[in-house]
Amino acid sequence: MTTSVHPVDELLPSPKLFTLGLQHVLVMYAGAVAVPLIVGRALKLDPADVAFLISADLFVCGIVTLIQAFGATQWFGIKLPVMMGVTFAAVGPMVAMANAQGGPEGARAIFGAIMAAGVISILIAPVISRLLRFFPPVVTGTIILVIGVSLMRIGINWIFGNPVGPTAPQLVDPAHADWLKSVTEGAASGAIAGLPEIPAGLSLAAKVNNPAYAPLSSILVSGIVLCAILLIAKFGRGFIANISVLLGIVVGVVIAIAMGAMHFDKVGSAAWFGLITPLHFGTPTFDPVMIITMSLVMIVVMIESTGMFLALGDMTGKPVTQPMLSAGLRTDGLGTLIGGLFNTFPYTSFSQNVGLVGVTGVKSRFVCVAGGLIMVVLGLMPKMGALVESVPTMVLGGAGLVMFGMVAATGIRILAGVNFTANRNNLFIVAVSLGFGMIPLIAPNFKMWMPHDIHPLIESGILLASLSAVILNAFFNGASGSVEEAKGAALAADH
Repeated sequence: MTTSVHPVDELLPSPKLFTLGLQHVLVMYAGAVAVPLIVGRALKLDPADVAFLISADLFVCGIVTLIQAFGATQWFGIKLPVMMGVTFAAVGPMVAMANAQGGPEGARAIFGAIMAAGVISILIAPVISRLLRFFPPVVTGTIILVIGVSLMRIGINWIFGNPVGPTAPQLVDPAHADWLKSVTEGAASGAIAGLPEIPAGLSLAAKVNNPAYAPLSSILVSGIVLCAILLIAKFGRGFIANISVLLGIVVGVVIAIAMGAMHFDKVGSAAWFGLITPLHFGTPTFDPVMIITMSLVMIVVMIESTGMFLALGDMTGKPVTQPMLSAGLRTDGLGTLIGGLFNTFPYTSFSQNVGLVGVTGVKSRFVCVAGGLIMVVLGLMPKMGALVESVPTMVLGGAGLVMFGMVAATGIRILAGVNFTANRNNLFIVAVSLGFGMIPLIAPNFKMWMPHDIHPLIESGILLASLSAVILNAFFNGASGSVEEAKGAALAADH
């Protein structure tokens, strides 16, 4: 008598597991390393610390994937073919936190907020599925659209240069700076008499064009990377097309090496093996407003995960029960808690990997277990983190336009399924929420007269748009979302 094994629980031969697991890793790799690069540079950390963040991210991606796909007791792990990665939804709030407080202190505040949000997420996971009715496609589509649009600013700055600092579009004329310094010192020493008292903090306006901003060479390299991605996506087939972003970055790296714009000093000095130590930046700090901010992000993330899990259950022929769903969402929270502990970020299921399950037809969760093991090994190799950190931003710029633009396009695709004709109120939900999401991008100083303590909560366009969309949908449509709509939105997602 033989016992049939469900395709989800089928254990494939080791060579096939490794090959298919590596395929999953390559599909998600570019998106996985983008977030630590963004946040590490926003915190103005040393290159070695940014490389450490990348290694920590890969390591935790692997650990959380193992928990989700293999399972850890009845409480954690949905035991479906799921690859876990850092969510882009958290990038906006984390960058806002980093801009408010940089360096290791800012890192400790971010990781403290993430750890606390992880604990809260574990506790509320069982009730999240009941909130689906507040997140129909008009809400989730709007939120994802704003996430993509907000991230586009980062991709564009990768191409041209940051608007502040050494790559700012304009600099103070050195001759003017020297003149002001001479006058200030002369007045202070008494060598220059008759001047009124020089106001504190007097500075000169930046009026000289900066040659380090938007050099044509950077624009050209970013353009080549973008064209390479588009050509591979059009003419590539199957798996090759799925990793077009990663291959485009490789093309850009080759060009950067030929130009002498990419250096491997830090890669050469990095170790082949290194443990990921928890609390690398010291004891985390716990700011209540930051914790609320990250907890709101996690509610949005878990709502999206719910739709993803339900859709994946349909794809694999293994219906998702309420205990399975709770275990999967609880793992989102546990992964976020582990992420904060190991100096990284909130985690969710990567939708492109869910799409890969549909493309390959391989439903075994052990393929993702193999992918998780590969990610753990990559995270324990500091040379990999140093290599990614050394990639010039002009290379990442072309890829960033695609990666972040695809997130925005995903939101549009979800919104395409919303009935705007029969229910014109949906137009108001999208219009007003999109406007709220743009406020921090267009008018970053809008909060200057508001209490400083609430700045982390309101300076993220993603959070403003999320709150607006949920409230306006409840006002116009009530609690109208359904499980089927959540599945449809998840199947339309590809970010």
